[in-house]
Amino acid sequence: MDFKLLMVFVDQDKTEIVLDAARDAGATGATIIPNAQGKGLKPHLTFFGLEFMAARSVILVLVEARRSSQVLEAVTEAGGLDESLNTGIALELEVSRALGLSEHIKALSKEHPVK
Repeated sequence: MDFKLLMVFVDQDKTEIVLDAARDAGATGATIIPNAQGKGLKPHLTFFGLEFMAARSVILVLVEARRSSQVLEAVTEAGGLDESLNTGIALELEVSRALGLSEHIKALSKEHPVK
């Protein structure tokens, strides 16, 4: 079975919304890495010229390849990722091998049959 890894980088206050959207679109779970920081195209300067870096979440979602587009679109919409430069990004990576997922796949096939 083929899998894709979706990596979603969003502000922490959008984490639950993105997770719910992923689950509703067919994902069986996710791993969340909280308090990630990064730099964008332009620095966001605050008082005294200090750069502000808001806390972000990195959400890792492993999905069946046939469901990845649906889940990716759902998290993009839920997180508002195409709204501005600062809303976050999502990307999809190929997975050459994944183990320990057979029960997840069985459960998912019953709940969300592929149309």
